[in-house]
Amino acid sequence: MTDFQTMTLPDRPSEGAPDGSDVRILLRLPGGGMAHFELGAGKVSQAVRHRTVEEVWYVLAGKGEMWRKQGDREEVVVLEPGVCLTIPIGTHFQFRACGVLGVSALGVTMPPWPGDDEAVAVDNHWPLASQRESD
Repeated sequence: MTDFQTMTLPDRPSEGAPDGSDVRILLRLPGGGMAHFELGAGKVSQAVRHRTVEEVWYVLAGKGEMWRKQGDREEVVVLEPGVCLTIPIGTHFQFRACGVLGVSALGVTMPPWPGDDEAVAVDNHWPLASQRESD
């Protein structure tokens, strides 16, 4: 049996996510884990795909956009409070923060995040900030 746990959202990011967003690691159980993702105003994440995990995101605050691609199917969805979306295994995705507040979301990863080599960089849908500045 797994012991129950309780925690509050950490004041500072636990680490940087492979896509460049700030992540605050929350709790996990054998079937999945939870994290808080945040991307600052005007920032764009690195596009990635996951090797073995899938995620469900729920947007808490701010505004942004999420690009997802599976084979020939691709779409951009507006990220705003109340939006919930899935990222199945192998889906290419990238998100960006619009406006002055950035965007934050709660994410559930199933199974729990296995480690640093889980996310694989893919071609970006939107250029990263450093690429835009050098153009």
